[in-house]
Formats: sequence, structure tokens, C-alpha cells
Amino acid sequence: MEHRSKVFLFIDDEKKALGEFDVPVKFDLDTRKLTDGNHTLKIVSKDPTGKEGIKLVNFVVRNGPSIDLEGLKNDDIIDGVQPIMINAYGKGNQKEFLIDGSESPASIPSWLWAGFVVFFGWAMFYLITS
Repeated sequence: MEHRSKVFLFIDDEKKALGEFDVPVKFDLDTRKLTDGNHTLKIVSKDPTGKEGIKLVNFVVRNGPSIDLEGLKNDDIIDGVQPIMINAYGKGNQKEFLIDGSESPASIPSWLWAGFVVFFGWAMFYLITS
């Protein structure tokens, strides 16, 4: 009879194990059953003599539509009227990609405007002096 270690898997603070497996184990963690946000996978191992080991793995689930926000960041200090652009789009499923709405429109970055002004200024200077 072969004595093998066992592992017990728990998600967050659940009292009931997600599964009990002989090692080594391969399994698919289906995150579609979890809410979006922070979660912890708790792995408890038990060897044939009864000693236990624990490993906690923190992860973030993002199954819902992605939300893109332009014009406001965490802890920004703003006043007056602040233009904000919000886009939310789903990823589809693993067999089919949704192309509609999967890219967020973005405003032209200020460094690009500054580069355009410098180039235009140089071009005007070149034309006038030559």
C-alpha cells in the first residue's frame, strides 16, 4: 500500500473544502463561479504521518466586463468641470472574441500635441529662413 500526501483546497474563508486530492494533482479552477475581486486560494497539505502545511495564494478575478476610465484617477484632486470617458466591454468567451466595443477610444496624448507644435514651428521657421 502506497502512502501519499493529500491536499485540501479552500477558496477564501470557506469551511468546506473545494476538493481533496492525492498528490500530485492537476485541476481547473473555474473562476466563473467566483465574484469579481480579491480572493485567496488556501492549500492545506497533509503528509502520511499527519503533519500539515499551509500555503495561501492571493489572486484577483476579473470575469465581468472590463471598465476603462479616462479623465480621473485614484486620489486625483480636481475642480471645475472634468470631462470623463467611461467604456465597459466584455471579453466574450474562450471560443469567440467580441470585436465590437473591445477597444476603448482615447484622447490624443498631450506629448503628441506638443510634438506637433514643435514640428510645425520648426517647419515654419525653415520655410521663412530659406
